[in-house]
Amino acid sequence: MTDEAAPTGNTDTLSAVTVLGLGEMGTALADAFLDGGHPTTVWNRTPEKADALVAKGAQRAASVRDAVAAGSLVVVSVKGNENARTLLESAGDALDGRAVVNLTDGTSAEAKAVAEWAGGRGVAYLHGQIMTIAPGVGSPETVVFYGGDSAVYDRNRSALGLLGGRGSLIGSDAGVPALYGMAVHGTMWGALNGFLHAAALLSSEGIEVEQFLEQAGASVSALLGYLPVIADEVDRGEYATPYGALQHHLPSAEDLVRESRARGINAEFPAYTVGLVSRALEEGHGEDSYARLIEHFRRP
Repeated sequence: MTDEAAPTGNTDTLSAVTVLGLGEMGTALADAFLDGGHPTTVWNRTPEKADALVAKGAQRAASVRDAVAAGSLVVVSVKGNENARTLLESAGDALDGRAVVNLTDGTSAEAKAVAEWAGGRGVAYLHGQIMTIAPGVGSPETVVFYGGDSAVYDRNRSALGLLGGRGSLIGSDAGVPALYGMAVHGTMWGALNGFLHAAALLSSEGIEVEQFLEQAGASVSALLGYLPVIADEVDRGEYATPYGALQHHLPSAEDLVRESRARGINAEFPAYTVGLVSRALEEGHGEDSYARLIEHFRRP
């Protein structure tokens, strides 16, 4: 059974969507589908979380099976892929003929495991990784990586476009979107940690960080512009460089460590860099570019 509420928008030709899981992200997803005019059915273990969506026009399903039966596109956003699979399994034959898009976070292996189960069950399946927090859902600039059944993506491209304007199908491997997401997050945390260490260093001298960015913003931005060069070197496995070699990085990194310690700033972050570069030099890679350090991360 579902709650009766008048759907919003023109629903004559738009596919019916079901959203399983109404945490912050799941609620934002359902809201985006409603705003796009799709008949939207929602389910959550705690039914009250659907109240605001029902008031807006969503249908609240009493069970996972009822929810799945109501939509041709089933979107899952719960905590952990084991929970996602358990919910989908509980739908039984109501899954027949439906397309599933799993937007649950987890590792690439976990995503693949759900995809393999879905394939064995004959379910058309797509895994997605949303690169935003809940308020960013629906933005034209929001990136969503998808992997899996291309037919699911093509058939539901319009509906999925409501979640983020920069959605893209990476390929048939359902695990790759998780890797893409982790790669973005790893880059983000590395950059943020480096910047916060820099901010601590500057503020120890009473320098406003915004003032620093006004003067050094171009240099900081240029660092991101250098990533394609590093990517090319990594892909080719060729690191020799006529300038900016690792041996020239070491003195500056050591200076940063000494400056940090002298000011009572935690030096762990730059000291880690000193260790990476020093080991590469000891192994005879002093003439190589910074990209050579990827070999350190490839070691168990």
